[in-house]
Amino acid sequence: MTDITQNNAIAVETGGSLLSRVATYKVGPVPLPLYLAIAGVVFGASVIGKLPADMIGGFAAIMVLGFLLGEIGGRIPYLKSIGGSAILCLFVPSAMLGYQIMNPATSDAIKAVMKTSNFLYLYIACLVTGSMLGMNRKVLIQGFLKMFVPLAVGTIAAVAAGGLVGMAFGYEFKHTFFFIVMPIVAGGIGEGILPLSLAYSDILGTAQPELIASLIPAALIGNVVAIISSGVLKRIGEKKPQYSGNGLLVRTGNDNELLKEMAVEKKIELPLMGAGLLMACTMFILGAFLSPFTGIPGPILMIIGAALLKVSKLIPERMETGAHQMYKFMTTNMTFPLLVGLGTLYVPWNDLIAAFTPAYFAICASTVLAMVASGWLIGKVLKMYEVEAAIVTCCHSGLGGTGDVAILSASNRMGLMPFAQISTRIGGAAMVVLAVFLLKALG
Repeated sequence: MTDITQNNAIAVETGGSLLSRVATYKVGPVPLPLYLAIAGVVFGASVIGKLPADMIGGFAAIMVLGFLLGEIGGRIPYLKSIGGSAILCLFVPSAMLGYQIMNPATSDAIKAVMKTSNFLYLYIACLVTGSMLGMNRKVLIQGFLKMFVPLAVGTIAAVAAGGLVGMAFGYEFKHTFFFIVMPIVAGGIGEGILPLSLAYSDILGTAQPELIASLIPAALIGNVVAIISSGVLKRIGEKKPQYSGNGLLVRTGNDNELLKEMAVEKKIELPLMGAGLLMACTMFILGAFLSPFTGIPGPILMIIGAALLKVSKLIPERMETGAHQMYKFMTTNMTFPLLVGLGTLYVPWNDLIAAFTPAYFAICASTVLAMVASGWLIGKVLKMYEVEAAIVTCCHSGLGGTGDVAILSASNRMGLMPFAQISTRIGGAAMVVLAVFLLKALG
């Protein structure tokens, strides 16, 4: 009898510990048991046709899928090191729609939140405004001055290499420049490809979904090549330590001050986030308002306006903080859901598969490798550590902030984040502006 009682006690304890362990797992920010309940409600409603085709149903659908795919992509070995979460969030919904696995109620709800409610534009506005206004002004100015030459030379090298390889495979230089090289160096999906596609759409009269589908593959391939390159650079630094600063960019070591400036984090203030949301909406509206008078696409005016506000210090610092905190909220909670929406509506599966050809991959790889090589050479001339200079320049071809994290993680150089952010945000924004002005001029 005693043995039976002890066995029962052990079984209860084991069961209890198993349940407690399961409860600690999370899908995104949501505990696993609660996530399963939420997913069951949303899926059940979609099956019987009761999922609202509006903002409520749309947000529920993209968040349930986004949290799950983001979590899976972040856990699969090797895939997680090359932006697996973003890849799954884009590709899986596209495949589900392409193979008719996604039911119509779900796709209708996603269409409602992404197109009818314009969540896509809200996300773009929050990211562009918040990322620009949220940067430390000293880091923005001094970091840009340090990175200007490597970025400029790296971009020229990338354009030349990508264009030449493209012509070797029969691609027109203009097409290679605008639709393969530019997406790679535009600064990611949210801050690069989306405003780029919006501006391209205004100029060319082509539907934005079609443009997004043609731009995204290059950005994804470029990101993978950049991460692999970063890992190789780390190995070179270990084999030949004279080329490595072990996380320092400049050989004099005077970049420590910028690293300290970037490390300052401010506490979250909810009222400021409301002000930040208003700032983002206003900057988007300002761009749309001024566009007919200037002939410059609205998203580009939004980028320029946010940069000018930051450099000129025309708005209170607390408002800048609010815009940055809204940006952080959106990137933390809504990036994977947004990518699900993009994959569902803007990335046709058949077109996506057709884009991945050996020639296309060669163009993307040569673009990134040329940037890495130029960063190494220019770094040597400017008395920077070659490994670090090449890695930071390489970040110019990453998928935004997540790309920077993946690239720097691959080389164990997370301390270079301020310079990576300059490379990605400022370099990317500059490329978007340049590409749009050139496309408008060339027609």
